Amino acid sequence: MKKEIWQKNRISIAIMFCVIAIMLIMAMVEILFKPGYLVKSLIKIVLFLLTPIIYFYIKKESLPRKLFGRGKGGLFPAILLGLAVYLFIVGTYFAIGHFFDLSGITRALTENTGITEKNFVYVSLYISFVNSLLEEFFFRGFSFLILKKHITRKRAQLFSAGAFALYHIAIIAEWVSIPLIALLIAALFVGGILFNMLNERFENIYASWMVHMFANFAINTIGMILFDIL
Repeated sequence: MKKEIWQKNRISIAIMFCVIAIMLIMAMVEILFKPGYLVKSLIKIVLFLLTPIIYFYIKKESLPRKLFGRGKGGLFPAILLGLAVYLFIVGTYFAIGHFFDLSGITRALTENTGITEKNFVYVSLYISFVNSLLEEFFFRGFSFLILKKHITRKRAQLFSAGAFALYHIAIIAEWVSIPLIALLIAALFVGGILFNMLNERFENIYASWMVHMFANFAINTIGMILFDIL
């Protein structure tokens, strides 16, 4: 029994260490090196995919099949929830967006990653469809569903949602003021909890991916408004 507990603790520490290490690497890429968006995306794809794949290979886990399997469905409810999230985010922007200075968002995107009004539509498509799936696989599949097999569900829930929220600090640090950053991080944490619950409810990542996509659709809609595309 003690050996089993020790083994679970060892695995959980290894998973959390990998997640934190990758977050720190991505933060350094974002803050110190500031490559173009394409290079940054390639680095993220390698790190977010390679780490779980290595784990699954070593442990001979079968969870990836379950993550991308049919599970209990839930696609239609997820679409409805995603639409509600879209309307909430866009509605919140129109309701209180004028209270905040958002001019730094487009400036930071252009100066740091080379995103402009000319390529924003293409970047937004990648963010909505590919990047959202990548984050679901890493933060929900690896950092929650795998992790909760070795520690309590509550701890795995808090770690996954916290990692998901904190990961975005380096991304948005130069966009807006500190109060708005705090508000966005809190929203991301709550979103992480919601995504984890969807994973558990429907036994795959499609439902949370769908809601994540709609959230990104909303953010990208706001980005198009700020870039004067819409």
